[in-house]
Amino acid sequence: MENSRRHFLKSTCALVAGVSVYPLSRDQANADTGIRINNLKYAMLHDETKCIGCNACVEACREVNHVPEGVTRLSIEQSGPYGKYPNQYYHFSRHSCQHCEDAPCVNVCPTGAAFIDKESGIVSVNADKCVGCQYCILACPYDVRFINPVTKAADKCDFCRETNLKQDKQPACVEACPTKALVFGNLKDPESELVMLLKANPTQRTKLDLGTRPKLFRITAKQGEIIL
Repeated sequence: MENSRRHFLKSTCALVAGVSVYPLSRDQANADTGIRINNLKYAMLHDETKCIGCNACVEACREVNHVPEGVTRLSIEQSGPYGKYPNQYYHFSRHSCQHCEDAPCVNVCPTGAAFIDKESGIVSVNADKCVGCQYCILACPYDVRFINPVTKAADKCDFCRETNLKQDKQPACVEACPTKALVFGNLKDPESELVMLLKANPTQRTKLDLGTRPKLFRITAKQGEIIL
């Protein structure tokens, strides 16, 4: 197995070394991944005004998706404290896969292990095809991919595509959030809670200038909304 993996990497280095880590155009990306127009485009909203940094989402993800210790598919990053005692406050933001429509990780993968699911638009990984070359890790501008120490394959958040979604459940993080700070849904459904919230609130996405078209939205926290 190791010999075949080394042989594969040697044979593909010259090819992949010339691949840009910058995203392709939308038409190119769709042609490469075979994405077709359908009625699903899953996305997530993190309402930072409701997040209390409890990490229930992180632990639920670990349990449901069997994420080994030492790595994580998502994290909640705390900034602060801001203000003066006794009115100090913190902000909490989600760090996880952005499920880009033009995904650099997919563009550079030499084996097709990194792919965009045709039905849902979810960026996912086929561990059986992954050779551990780490090109996707280098290409990801959001620094959210890692090598799973058990499978030895690239790993990351997939919106629980292989676990909860197969059982018609919400992603584990959404189900576990005690303050309902996470909302998951279909961007193509105008009556979904997600779309209604996006229409009713100003939201932000990360690194839009790269043209990746991420599908992780956030309602940004305002001064003093999280007080500890």
